[in-house]
Amino acid sequence: MILKTVRVIVWAFVAAFALGMARQLPAQETPKPYPTSMAPLDRYLMDRNDEIALARSAAPPSIAKAATVLVLGKDGYETAVQGTNGFVCNVDRSWMDAFENTPEFWNPRRRGPVCFNPEAAKTMVPLLMIRTRLALAGKSKLEMKEGLKAAVEKGELPAVEPGGMSYMMSKQGHLSDRDGHWFPHLMFFAPAKDAGTWGGDRPDSPVIGGSAARDPEPIAIFAVTVDKWSDGTPADDHTRAH
Repeated sequence: MILKTVRVIVWAFVAAFALGMARQLPAQETPKPYPTSMAPLDRYLMDRNDEIALARSAAPPSIAKAATVLVLGKDGYETAVQGTNGFVCNVDRSWMDAFENTPEFWNPRRRGPVCFNPEAAKTMVPLLMIRTRLALAGKSKLEMKEGLKAAVEKGELPAVEPGGMSYMMSKQGHLSDRDGHWFPHLMFFAPAKDAGTWGGDRPDSPVIGGSAARDPEPIAIFAVTVDKWSDGTPADDHTRAH
């Protein structure tokens, strides 16, 4: 069963977010496979049409086809498709991961398709814009964290609204080098003060997350796996990439 398998995996972002855990290497090996600062921007960019398709793959077509789609350009995320249903889809890059314990924070291979419902988009899209602005300005991970903290204190990040959630059901994504596209799942957002209300990360609970701090973001993120990808095909243990 997927839910039994998934309990052994530590939830780190998400993302649409992250799972930035590097594969363990033999003790005698000490290479550093991931950059410690942002790689050249071109390595994070995609063909525009390919990025639109990948972003839409986060959610079932009945939702994604009428959603607004954001794509990453040289100056940040921009609207490529103006939607009509209030949902917003994009492809997260590695700098959307948590600041702590994420060796793949600058991994240019990271692609996290995510589609936010209208309530979540009001908070998560501004967060995407703030983090991306800081990353493209050449800030270090520590400087990004401080910059985000300042933005939160200035009120640039709207509070989480009730009912905020997102789809991350793409089997074309690449959430980390260890886990590939991971499992199809839904993410739910709540104020950080309510982190314990979902019973996440408890024995036998199907809810992942909530307990992991994403300081300075005042947001608790929960994930619940589902049994199908966005195209309707079934997900099982054999579809997980490594």
